[in-house]
Amino acid sequence: MTKLSILDLAPITEGSDAAQSFRNSVEVAQLGEKLGYHRYWMAEHHNIPGIASAATSVLLSHVGAQTSTIRLGSGGVMLPNHAPLVIAEQFGTLASLYPDRIDLGLGRAPGTDGLTAQALRRNLTGDVDSFPADVLELQKYFSDPEPGQRLIAVPGAGLNVPLYILGSSLYGAELAAYLGLPYAFASHFAPTQLHEALHIYRRNFKPSEQLAEPYVIAAMNLQAADSREEADIMATSLMQGVLKLAVGTPVRLPAPVEGFADNLGPQEIAAISRFMTYTALGAPDDVKTAITNFITETKADEIILTAQIYDHTARLRAFKIAAEVMEIT
Repeated sequence: MTKLSILDLAPITEGSDAAQSFRNSVEVAQLGEKLGYHRYWMAEHHNIPGIASAATSVLLSHVGAQTSTIRLGSGGVMLPNHAPLVIAEQFGTLASLYPDRIDLGLGRAPGTDGLTAQALRRNLTGDVDSFPADVLELQKYFSDPEPGQRLIAVPGAGLNVPLYILGSSLYGAELAAYLGLPYAFASHFAPTQLHEALHIYRRNFKPSEQLAEPYVIAAMNLQAADSREEADIMATSLMQGVLKLAVGTPVRLPAPVEGFADNLGPQEIAAISRFMTYTALGAPDDVKTAITNFITETKADEIILTAQIYDHTARLRAFKIAAEVMEIT
């Protein structure tokens, strides 16, 4: 049976703040645990007013302290922004606090704009071209130390925190296949190369100590409500955010606007349609059909849902609807 999981972007809504976002994230994770979702991941983004999960490992620790069984992880840590040793220590700490619950998903993009990337790194020598070497370095830090090894992640060494490669293009698929690691595709915002990437990953996969067979996670937007009309209005928050992001002026997640789509031009409609290609939108039956079709289309081992919904109660309801219609409870 295909697993169902949650990707939380820790949305900051109009009129709210990061502190409220963190309280909401805890409630999402707790509900996910109660409903039977397999894992709960958070994504590293920077300098985006509507996303509060920049300090990903810190926030995961906060969520971990208030849950007990659901897997926790990064979807993902943007590795070019960090020294691998620092990430090994952070996730070694998480794995020590919450044994057998921590995943480390790794991305090659900076998760932000160029100016912010430079501010994060102070220089750009740790660029995306170093990503494969950085992944291998991380693997070494999580392995048992060798005799005479002078550089050891404490904590981290010997914990074998499972690594996942994230991607929105063919590069990550090729790397995940070569290293024999699970692969998660960001089809919730970059759907274009989904099928080609999954084909490359499965065709080229080489078994590893961590993984014997290919394992695919595919991401999907969730805009579920008790009626199609309610879901359509609710989804206008995501639509507004998409258009602002497309022109380089990201904002806090806006309130829904009834009739918003009626006044959009062809280019705006195209941008939204592309972004929302894989979206479970509508009433429960609509949501079940969309997720089931996506599973059939991708043959994914796991679907990870992200719900950018303005009203927190409605967001919780959306995750409950998805769990109920897919019978994971």
